[in-house]
Formats: sequence, C-alpha cells, structure tokens
Amino acid sequence: MKRMDIKLSQCFIAVDDHDKALAFYRDVLGLEVRNDVGFEGMRWVTVGSPSQPDVDIVLEPPVADPNASPADRQAMAELMAKGLLRGVIFSTDDCDATFERISMAGGEVLQEPIDQPYGVRDCAFRDPSGNMLRFSRPRGQ
Repeated sequence: MKRMDIKLSQCFIAVDDHDKALAFYRDVLGLEVRNDVGFEGMRWVTVGSPSQPDVDIVLEPPVADPNASPADRQAMAELMAKGLLRGVIFSTDDCDATFERISMAGGEVLQEPIDQPYGVRDCAFRDPSGNMLRFSRPRGQ
C-alpha cells in the first residue's frame, strides 16, 4: 500500500471581534495577514507565520453558518465567553521571551512559563475572544 503524505493546511479559531483578534494575532504575535474576506455579513481573516507559508490559521465567526438558529448563536457565545472553544499550541524558540512579549502587550496570562513533565517548557494565554493559546518549546533545545 502506498503511504499517503498528509499535512496540516488550515486550522480555525473562533473570534467574536476580528479587529481585536487582528491586533493580537498580527501585532502581538507577528503573524502575517494572508486573506480578509467578508460574506453574508460574516468575516474570515487568514493569518499565518511567515516561517510556515503552507499553514493557515483562519479567524472565523463563532458560528460560521448564516442559517444558524438564535439559540445556537447564543450557545456558542456562552461557550466562547467561558473560554471553552478551540485552543491552539504554537511552538516557539524561546518560551520565556515569548511570554514576556505577550504579557507586556497586555495578553491575559493563564500560565507563566513552566517545565512540564511531558518534556516541554510552555506558557499559556487567552486571546481577546477567550481562546486558550499555548506556546511551547521542547526542553533541552
């Protein structure tokens, strides 16, 4: 059987305010804006790391379905407010410097840098929409 070559292309993060999200992902994290599209009253902004041109992060509305019911929209808004939606883990070459940069920019700290028992040093923040973002580096590198 021939082996398949499967790679990550896109991941999605729900945001409730694209302008605040852009200020965080572009201005604080340094990701580049690759696309900004509006459709049927919704907006999708694609960002990514310049060092990973083939991986996109799509900042999407919490309910990306124009036909979603008001009850579904309310449920998603409540989950987002609690920080219970998607999370993303970024790798970094310096966890402590990344922590300093994000915390100095006003990022909501969830965890200061710590050596984890599973072999990484990491820290965690919430983005402006409440999503948890972790920044990690394998220990010993």
